[in-house]
Amino acid sequence: MFADGTIATIRLNRPERMNAVIEEMYDEIHDALERASADPGIRCLILTGTVNRRGGVEKQAFCAGADLKEHSAGKRSVNARRRYIRLAHKTGRAIHDLPKPVIAAVNGPARGAGTEMALCCDLLLMAEEATLALPEVGLGTFVGGGATHLLPRLIGLSKAKELIYTGRVVDGKEAVELGMALACYPVARLMDEARTLAREIAGKAPISIAFAKRLLQRSPGLDYATAVDQETEAILTCMESEDWKEGIRAYVEKRKPRFLGR
Repeated sequence: MFADGTIATIRLNRPERMNAVIEEMYDEIHDALERASADPGIRCLILTGTVNRRGGVEKQAFCAGADLKEHSAGKRSVNARRRYIRLAHKTGRAIHDLPKPVIAAVNGPARGAGTEMALCCDLLLMAEEATLALPEVGLGTFVGGGATHLLPRLIGLSKAKELIYTGRVVDGKEAVELGMALACYPVARLMDEARTLAREIAGKAPISIAFAKRLLQRSPGLDYATAVDQETEAILTCMESEDWKEGIRAYVEKRKPRFLGR
């Protein structure tokens, strides 16, 4: 992880394996998320991949999913397999529940666990050439990372069933059309666009953004009355903050607010 002002970037970095995930990688991602969560100076995160340069050729990769070479070695006990699955789910949940927005900048192929991590992010941007897919059922295994919960919320139950049943590959343009991704760009512009969006979000009041993320994540399971009650408590808490006072002062003085997160 590296930070640039209020924006932190977590870069998946096993380019020689197309950033396929192993236990150590999950541990490192989770550690980076914990550090970003605890740092009051960081207001927004970007999760992205790498470029593998070999023989003068550049190959973009977000995350190829689980490292199947590791799995095919057949060395894992049942307990080791359970630990691996729990690590994957712990990482996805950490992204999903982080009190700060996370933007996925999918620069290249995302398969299985890579797509699932992207779905756990708040906003998903893609390179036009990048692709998403959930191929697990074609490999005799099953999707994880909350995909059966998250994907239907984004694209509807019928389309979610199609993508999970078939493992069909979706490019950036179709991902936007389906509602999986917010936008897609040429790969050369992707990170600039992700940083622009991250800076816009980072300029808002951190307490307000944390409430927005928390309540929006809960919203599908709430009835209207409960949602309004939770919004009431969020508003009252915000109105006790220094940031609310700063927001009002900035509005009156016709300037940008300088939010401190307290």
